[in-house]
Amino acid sequence: MWIGCLFALAAGLMWGLVFVAPLLLPDYPAALLTAGRYLAFGLIAVPLALLDRCELARLSRADWWSACRLSAVGNFLYYLTLSAAIQRAGGPLPTMLIGTLPVVIALCSNRRNAVRDGHYRWRQLAPALLLIAAGIACVNQVEQAAVAVGDRARYLQGALLAVVAVACWTWYPIRNADWLRTHTDRSPRAWATAQGLVTLPMALLAFLAIGVLQGAGVAVLPVDFAMPAGPRPWAYIGLMLAVGLLASWLGTLCWNEASQRLPTALVGQLIVFETLSALAYAQVLRGEWSSPLSVAGVLLLVGGVCWALRLKTVRPERAAPGA
Repeated sequence: MWIGCLFALAAGLMWGLVFVAPLLLPDYPAALLTAGRYLAFGLIAVPLALLDRCELARLSRADWWSACRLSAVGNFLYYLTLSAAIQRAGGPLPTMLIGTLPVVIALCSNRRNAVRDGHYRWRQLAPALLLIAAGIACVNQVEQAAVAVGDRARYLQGALLAVVAVACWTWYPIRNADWLRTHTDRSPRAWATAQGLVTLPMALLAFLAIGVLQGAGVAVLPVDFAMPAGPRPWAYIGLMLAVGLLASWLGTLCWNEASQRLPTALVGQLIVFETLSALAYAQVLRGEWSSPLSVAGVLLLVGGVCWALRLKTVRPERAAPGA
């Protein structure tokens, strides 16, 4: 249990880095950030695949299709919507919305995996949900007050994109845990590498699509944007490699290790480590202290997740024989 929690903490610290890239490269569109991150992830996975070639050879065609689906939704679509949300609404609000994932995942998997993992009683979860809702409301109040009137539409777009990102990453850990918990004899490291390998052709196709659309006159990139690495190529390449190695591969590896050791509803709640890391990184980049209301919002969010974390799952009652 404790080893699984430590793996989840390590994953959260590294995943917090993905919230930094859109803030460090605000002139790079979300599509290019997503393609660059997963191109780096795919290239890093190629030599790592040599270490796990025996384990990868055990994967069936159905397993590879599962890896493709997980990467398409949990990697590409998730990061595309998240990075676009951060560039439109700033770091704190999307981070707080992503911070609801522990409870959202617990709610969605509560009855779905009841036989395997047990389930939570809804009345016990209610206080946690109220605390989380109050925390998000506090941070939203602070962020909206700082947004100019003309930028309200852009801010709302960012909030909606963050909700889509939440939906993507609610689906991903549930499905990923399903595969890992039904393949306990498989290596979590090899499974992380497999997901990295399938992102490589996806990223290449994404770069190709961006180039074709730009050549056809569709405004995917800013005017006079230098493809493929943009106006700050070394910063872009270095950051994409760092995020690809730490957040994509190593973070996924740590998360897989945690998912194989912990119940899905519990491991989902530990995503709060990602939220706290991302908020801390965003404040460091801003170079300012958080307002008291923002701090209160974060404390309410963490309090709600901790409330849910302390709850014990119960096993569903079995029907009496002959009933």
